[in-house]
Amino acid sequence: MVRRFVSTLTVVALLGSLAPSLAKETVPHKVGECVQTAVKETSTRLEGVADSGSAISYTNGIYQVSYEEIDGITGSRSGDPVKLCLVRIPRDCPPGDDHGKTYKATNLRTRESWEAMDSEHMCGGA
Repeated sequence: MVRRFVSTLTVVALLGSLAPSLAKETVPHKVGECVQTAVKETSTRLEGVADSGSAISYTNGIYQVSYEEIDGITGSRSGDPVKLCLVRIPRDCPPGDDHGKTYKATNLRTRESWEAMDSEHMCGGA
């Protein structure tokens, strides 16, 4: 009986050590905080409209968009590993309006980096 209990504890401990890798990806909440995620999809700012800028979404739910075409985004592919850091949070936003955060992304496959906001406008904008 004691041996079975010890074996069960060993299995529980091993599963517990795997839990962080199985957990949902996180997003950075504080300026300077970084997380590792992956490219989900890249596109133009306006879907199907060439020269309308760049857009990218990550598997952790973060989205970046720019009116400019960003080479690093254009060169990224679905599944590429990315280091994503929060670099700027807008101030004096209306309650509940949290867009306008700026993230710096580094594609770990291509080694290209870029900065872009999580929306086309700052908080309180259009």
